[in-house]
Amino acid sequence: MNKIEVCFSPELIHLHELQGKIVVVVDIFRATTTMVAALANGIEEISTFADLEECRRMKSQGFLIGGERNGQTVSGFDLGNSPVAFIKNEYSGQKLAMTTTNGTLAISKSANADEILIGAFPNLSATIAYIQKHRKDVLIHCAGWKGRFNLEDSLYAGALVKSLESSHEADEDGALAMKSLFEKEGHQLKGYLGQASHAKRLQNHGIEADIDFCLTLDLYDIVGKVENEKVKAVIKP
Repeated sequence: MNKIEVCFSPELIHLHELQGKIVVVVDIFRATTTMVAALANGIEEISTFADLEECRRMKSQGFLIGGERNGQTVSGFDLGNSPVAFIKNEYSGQKLAMTTTNGTLAISKSANADEILIGAFPNLSATIAYIQKHRKDVLIHCAGWKGRFNLEDSLYAGALVKSLESSHEADEDGALAMKSLFEKEGHQLKGYLGQASHAKRLQNHGIEADIDFCLTLDLYDIVGKVENEKVKAVIKP
């Protein structure tokens, strides 16, 4: 049986072995959810940047640029970090360059993995199916918040651990703890994660629709995967 483990922050990723594994990067509020929504609604590919100015320069190459710092849209960028901005197919056929406070950093720090997937609740079942088909050890890399643990990414990790228990063994404390948390609180996802500190930060910015979208299960049957340093959609897992 394959193994599954959880890293709670990019600050801890150096403690984990990445080679030979599928790494699922997750930033529920909101980067990875936004990426999944964008790909499901016609964005061709997404280039991710930890550095804001590197992302800004992509506009001159014909990319849409999406930028967020501390939950707010970066001045001069086309878009922020909102998944609902993509749900009407307004940007179909375009390429997106994206930088965020936490999520894009976690992707860059996962570069040594065999495969990097983009984790979100709106495509949870598709991601589970992909992992079970490809039969590799899994590391769930939570983006957290500025190096710290957060509830929403960690509860997603618990959902993935629980859903993969028939094919992947959780034999480390983080995965076991998050599985137990999901078993206890997963039935009231929106109510429980409404207490999360980053949910409250976003509520202060008046974007409750984003929070609701980020916690909606299985809207899309795609998998977000990093291929040649671009995030693309795999339609059939």
